[in-house]
Amino acid sequence: MRTDDFDYPLPDELIAQAPAEPRDSCRLLVLNREDGSLEHRHFTDVIDYLDPGDLLVANKTRVMPARLVGHKRGTGGVAETLLLKRREDLDPLGHVWECLVNPGKRLRQPGIVIEYRAGGLHAPLSAEVVLTGEIVDFLEDNRGGRLVRFEPQGGRTLDAAIHEAGHVPLPPYITKYEGDPEKYQTVYAMHEEHSAAAPTAGLHFTPELIKRIEDKGVGWKTVELEVGIDTFRLVTEDDPTKHVMHTERYHVPQDVVDAVHATKAAGHRVVAVGTTAVRSLESAWDPEAPASTPAVTARRFEGAPDSAAVTGRGDIVERRDATTNLYLMPGSTYHVVDALITNFHVPRSTLMMLVSALATREQIMAAYQAAIDERYRFLSFGDAMLIR
Repeated sequence: MRTDDFDYPLPDELIAQAPAEPRDSCRLLVLNREDGSLEHRHFTDVIDYLDPGDLLVANKTRVMPARLVGHKRGTGGVAETLLLKRREDLDPLGHVWECLVNPGKRLRQPGIVIEYRAGGLHAPLSAEVVLTGEIVDFLEDNRGGRLVRFEPQGGRTLDAAIHEAGHVPLPPYITKYEGDPEKYQTVYAMHEEHSAAAPTAGLHFTPELIKRIEDKGVGWKTVELEVGIDTFRLVTEDDPTKHVMHTERYHVPQDVVDAVHATKAAGHRVVAVGTTAVRSLESAWDPEAPASTPAVTARRFEGAPDSAAVTGRGDIVERRDATTNLYLMPGSTYHVVDALITNFHVPRSTLMMLVSALATREQIMAAYQAAIDERYRFLSFGDAMLIR
C-alpha cells in the first residue's frame, strides 16, 4: 500500500466555493458496499436509506473564530495565525496554543510578537490592539506549526479578545466565499467553540430533515471531537504507515454508548455522520472490555480477527475528555460504525484512507471517478456520499 494509491486528479472547477442552498439540496452519491453499485440522489433522499431503529451519530463540535490576521511588531508585516489546539498542559490558563502560522519563514524566531486588532482581517492599523501572540517554539512534524502564547489587552478575557480579532476559518481551497460564516457551522452545533474546522458532513442537515428522520423512528445522538491539526495536513510520505497522526480531544458520553448497545442488540445500524464521528466512536472501542451480549460488531467486519465476535472481548465505552490519534486505513477493523455519511475528500489524505477502510480502495476510487464524471461538487462545501 502506497500513498499514491489514494491519489486522484481533482479538477479545480469541482471544488465547491459556496454551500448548497438550502443545505439539504446538495447531491448524494450512494455506494453499496455489497456489490460496489452506485446511485445518484439528492441529500434529502438520505432518509430513504435509513430504517426505523437505526442510529445516526453526529459530531456537535462548533468552529471557533480561529483565524487571526495581525501584524508583526516592529516591521508591520502581515502575519496570519490559525488556532488549532489549546495546550493547557503547558499553561493552565490556556494562553498557549498550537497554531499554524503564515508566512512561516518570517515567523521562525521565538520571541517574535504579533499584534491583532479588533476586526482582524479588515482592521485599520489605527484600530486598538486587542490581542498579542508571541512565538514560543516549533511544532514537530509540521513546517508551519508553532506554539504561540497569547495575551489579551485592555482588560479583556482571552476568549473575548479572540472573538474581537478572529474570523471563522475556511479551508484554503475555498477562496471565493464571502457569505454568512454560520453556513460553515452545523445546525446542531454546541454553544462552546472548540474546533479549527467544521465536521463538514453535518453541514447538509437542516432542522426539518433531522425531525423527519427522528419521526421515522431513527435515533439521533451526538459526540464531540475537536477537529485539529490533521485536517490541514496531507500524507507526504510514500508509505502511509509512516504518517504521524496528531491527537485530538473527544467525548463519547454514556447515552451514546447505551444507544449503540440498544441499536446493535436490535439488529440495526450505527450510521456515522462524518469521519470525525467515525473516529470518536471507533476510538471509544476498548479491546480489553468484556464483550456485551450480543457482541458489538460492525457490518462486514464480524469475522475480523480482532472483532468482538471472534475474540469474545471488546466493547464501546464512555470517553470523557479523552484524546485520540486513531488512524484508520485499509486493513483496519471497524467495530462500531456500520455506515457513513461523508463528503468527498482531498486526494492523498488520511480521510481517503479512512473511507477506503470502510469500503474498499477499489470501490472508493471508482465512486470518486464517477463523481468527477457526473460533475459532483467536492470538499467542505461540496456534495455528500453515503457508504452503506
